[in-house]
Amino acid sequence: MSPLSPILASQSRPQVRAMVVDDSVVVRTMIARILNGDPAFSVVHKTNSAEHALRYLAAHEVDLVLLDIELPGQSGLAALPAFLRANPQGKVVILSGNCEEGSGAAVEALALGASDIFAKPGSGSFGEQFPQALIDRLSRLFGAHPQQPAETQPVLMAASKPSAPLACLGIGASTGGIHALGQLFAGMSAPLGVPILLTQHLPVSFTSYFVQQLARMTSLPVKVGEQGELLAPDTVYVAPGDANLQVRRGLYGRVMVTLNPERTPAGNLPGVDPMFTSMAEAYGPGAAGVVLTGMGRDGTAGGHDIVAGGGWIVAQNEASSVVWGMPGSVTGAGLSCALLDPYAIMDFVARRGKSRGLTH
Repeated sequence: MSPLSPILASQSRPQVRAMVVDDSVVVRTMIARILNGDPAFSVVHKTNSAEHALRYLAAHEVDLVLLDIELPGQSGLAALPAFLRANPQGKVVILSGNCEEGSGAAVEALALGASDIFAKPGSGSFGEQFPQALIDRLSRLFGAHPQQPAETQPVLMAASKPSAPLACLGIGASTGGIHALGQLFAGMSAPLGVPILLTQHLPVSFTSYFVQQLARMTSLPVKVGEQGELLAPDTVYVAPGDANLQVRRGLYGRVMVTLNPERTPAGNLPGVDPMFTSMAEAYGPGAAGVVLTGMGRDGTAGGHDIVAGGGWIVAQNEASSVVWGMPGSVTGAGLSCALLDPYAIMDFVARRGKSRGLTH
């Protein structure tokens, strides 16, 4: 049993209702056995095709769909948008042997809206580690509120007014972040006129696929940050998977990229904290940060530095987050000036950052 499962059970939360969609009857049986063996989960339906699963969802709601990619008829990846439309309050986790971390299919699945991806062992190799790893991963996704109702109104927090116009925006994200980033950039009605720094927790093998996918989400130029390059406005600089994306002021006050290969004290690489801290040092009150869905506390220490320097932080609201760890942490620390759905964040940033003295 995972550490979070007793928490779910002890607080009398409803079981996470799961559906398993996999081509193999052996895999469906094993996954159902694993989930049904944990008090936090209950498998309510199993099927071998996306079409059958979607027909079930037309009459039933579930909290979780475990979806294979290789299916008879329509593939899981092709059907993923339909699953999200049919069951908007549920989560879809890709469970496939053909969607390894670093693959184009993995990043595409996350960009389309999958909450997570998890490598599936072969049907004859369900060892001791896989069941516990699967339960742990799913428990983290559902450790707070399996069926949190959608939040319709933004929450504006008590915060001091900006003392300077926006000069640089930093965005940090982890679990569920690619989907949130798609929504964030979709809600961007006009360029901000400042450089945008982005740290998404991803392995280095993901980076090139991630940048390609991100470039499809926005009309802004998107590139991996390179050591020593000068920052340009309205360009998205992505942290490479093997270094922290940081900035510093150089000759004539121009701000440039520095890459730091050291892991944060919490073990993150790349980390949001080093990015935020360097922004505070380089831009002072002109720095602002956005903290999106993700596990842990990355962004809180660096967020303290931004706010202490006169800048400000916006956090994704709990209802729209896959995991409200990172945004919940900065909010709990009193650093957030607003809690917003990702679609609303860029409009808020643009209005708040236009000139000093704006409150929202």
